[in-house]
Amino acid sequence: MAKFSKITSLLAGATMALSAAAAFAADHTLVISSWAPPTHGINAKMWPKFIEMVEEATDGKVTAELKLGIAPPPAQMDLIMDGAADASIIFHGYQPGRFVTTKMIELPGYEGSAEAASVAYWRAYEKYLSAANEHRGVKLIALHTHGPAQLHSGATVTDMAQIEGMKVRIPGGVGGDVGAALGATGIAVPAPKVYETLASNAADGVVMPMESRKGFKLTEVAQNVYEVPGGLYRGSFAFIMNEDVFADLPADLQKALDEKVFGEPLSREIGKIWDEIDGIGREATTSTEGNAINAASAADLEKFNAIAADVRAKVIAEVTEAGVDGQAAYDMIAQEMSAY
Repeated sequence: MAKFSKITSLLAGATMALSAAAAFAADHTLVISSWAPPTHGINAKMWPKFIEMVEEATDGKVTAELKLGIAPPPAQMDLIMDGAADASIIFHGYQPGRFVTTKMIELPGYEGSAEAASVAYWRAYEKYLSAANEHRGVKLIALHTHGPAQLHSGATVTDMAQIEGMKVRIPGGVGGDVGAALGATGIAVPAPKVYETLASNAADGVVMPMESRKGFKLTEVAQNVYEVPGGLYRGSFAFIMNEDVFADLPADLQKALDEKVFGEPLSREIGKIWDEIDGIGREATTSTEGNAINAASAADLEKFNAIAADVRAKVIAEVTEAGVDGQAAYDMIAQEMSAY
């Protein structure tokens, strides 16, 4: 695994070097702000795919360069609005109160891959969720989800009842609703701080997708996974861009990006990559000594299905209050995912 990590680091470095070379030759270079660790799939795979798609669509006239650590995760939306960077990735749950309709894709109970969920998410956004105008101030260029989130902990959890009273890092959004329903004491910590939070015993566990086993080194500090089919929730993300920067591009390049990259095409590719890195995280778990994946029992699944139904009803009502037909949006996402 150490060898794999070294190779990943080299690949990430090579990607940044190639991006810099392309930027030198391009007419327009976008500055990307990213908060994930250097070798995380977001930086090692997603942003390079974005750059590849942008360069291909514009015949190399537009490219991008990746910069890390400009600002913490919750500050990325304001960072882009202020023009301190041109593009970024945001996790909607880090900004409570700012986003409501984005919780629709986070609901437990959907069946399907991150790719299927991301495509369904974008289509539901275009038809329903965009009416809430929650991304005002930035140009929304993609929507996607991570894979099903599971409980990762130091102590072995084999029964859902054991979660009650645990101190668990849970993000905002639906993840917070589910955590509360399970009786966990929620701890708000951005993803990059998860490792040290667990290592210092400030939390008993975290709820994150399987990719985090590798991306955030959970195999070292949370050796056990309690797995629920379909996950406890799915996290909602967006790729965003500064509106003025996009408006300043020549009209033909704007058209190329809107038609060939932004929206469903980019959302699909990002979701596909998340499925890939979830697989890498699972493999890291099964191949690391002392790590275990414990499947939820049939009795626990029955209990969780009741919890999930209550959370869905609550979120659909919240989304409807925000001026969107919540039930129609939910039905569309479920149908799109099952048919994907």
